[in-house]
Amino acid sequence: MEYEHISGLKELQEALKQLPQNIARNVLRGAVSAGAALVRDEAKRNAPVFTGSPQMGHPPPGTLKRSVYIKQIPERSNLYKQVFFVGVRKGKKYQKQGKHGTLSQDAYYASWVEFGHYYAPPGKHSPATRRGANGAVFVQPHPYLRPAWESKKGSAVQRIKDYLAQRIPKELEKARRS
Repeated sequence: MEYEHISGLKELQEALKQLPQNIARNVLRGAVSAGAALVRDEAKRNAPVFTGSPQMGHPPPGTLKRSVYIKQIPERSNLYKQVFFVGVRKGKKYQKQGKHGTLSQDAYYASWVEFGHYYAPPGKHSPATRRGANGAVFVQPHPYLRPAWESKKGSAVQRIKDYLAQRIPKELEKARRS
């Protein structure tokens, strides 16, 4: 997904320059994190939940929702730019989570849900029932990340602006008193 460049914050950027560098970076990081949290929460709301039995290798219900996260990307962030990623946990290290190791956050199938995929049920397929190679059937996509971004990007920008407008004056006052 592409990230959104926020413009029109000249006054807030100038105010950030008046703060000590570590405080300015932390304030901006908090603001962008608050905006990214809106998108993450919407993606969790949009994520479908598997309602069948967790047999045949299906992960436990709710795994996709539990797996959505936000992460700051320090390599692409600096004093005046913070980059956050909203993504889905995947991989073996996320399989046995929780107090008793019964919760999984390994949503290896996340892109299949977002974009759709082909599924070939086990067993023999007669030529009359074939729909694709080896009887594969296309499973329709259920997008949850892209709609979350599209529906919340305006609100996220507004949350970032509000956060900065609230925190910068407080931090400037603290800096003046010190």
